[in-house]
Amino acid sequence: MVTTLAALALATASCGAPPGEPGTSTSTSTATATSAPAKLIKVPDVSGMNHQDAQNAMQRAGLYNLREVDGTGQGRALVIDRNWRQTAQDPPPGTEVPADAVITLTAVKYDDR
Repeated sequence: MVTTLAALALATASCGAPPGEPGTSTSTSTATATSAPAKLIKVPDVSGMNHQDAQNAMQRAGLYNLREVDGTGQGRALVIDRNWRQTAQDPPPGTEVPADAVITLTAVKYDDR
């Protein structure tokens, strides 16, 4: 027991004072973060496409933050994507946006009049 306590005391003493205590020096390095400009992605034209195909095209381009809107204004959820066709998108096709930009896809059902 005495040997264990002596070894513990010796190990603690050899560690020195905690950082920030008088008589110790701590080195801190500050890395300068230089971020490269965000890569811009050109928004594909999905006008008139089937909604599922439009989503696939956006994702192939690297755009995943997609918002869906019922183009009739009824607020319906676009549950079965293949039953809908694109009528609008925002931002417009050809616009260059960062990968995390919100892309709004507006669609109507094929049987809407």
